[in-house]
Amino acid sequence: MPAPLLRRHGLLLAAAALDAARAHAQPRRMRQDFEGMPVGVPPAGFSIGLTGGGPPPRWVVLEDPSAPTGPHVLAEISRDRTDARFPIAIVESFEARDVAVSVGFRPVDGRVDQAAGLVVRFRDARNYYVARANALEDNVRIYRVVDGRRIQFAGADIRVPRERWQVLGLAVRGERFEVFLNGRMLFAASDRTFAGVGRIGVWTKADSLTHFDALEAEEVT
Repeated sequence: MPAPLLRRHGLLLAAAALDAARAHAQPRRMRQDFEGMPVGVPPAGFSIGLTGGGPPPRWVVLEDPSAPTGPHVLAEISRDRTDARFPIAIVESFEARDVAVSVGFRPVDGRVDQAAGLVVRFRDARNYYVARANALEDNVRIYRVVDGRRIQFAGADIRVPRERWQVLGLAVRGERFEVFLNGRMLFAASDRTFAGVGRIGVWTKADSLTHFDALEAEEVT
């Protein structure tokens, strides 16, 4: 192949490689308020999973006029009472190692639990971190989930009102974790079980009926 054609061929390959890298690059920031999604069906752009037992989860977009950023929210609606059952909805298009995540949530109902959780460094449905608020227990805790086993490594007792919109936040950098409720840092903790890149998402427990809105994440350095 003549030299000019070789150079042209090389430039085309380089451009194609750059386009492919851009296509597969993860965004450094994301926000999802569910407003563009149809009601009554699973949320687009999310992978649905389950830690523990019980039937498959049913995550759908619902209407909630009380939601602060618009009437569409995300909820897990199966209402199954299996105690060790943790439905998860994971964002497909964002992953990071060090990240600040927040979500609006409203505990609506649940006899076994009324929980709202934020997942980071998600590897699979059996391995991740989750910070969760519970309106039945009035506490906020953080867990590592290792091979499907949930292990608490920090927490705080604080009122988590039912039927009220609140904001749960989680920031992780290296092995340091900071957990927030309504912008106030409740506690910090350290853990080094999962040190790599992972996805983010939301989480509930058992028969919790929790509405989620305005899920936001930003990679931090």
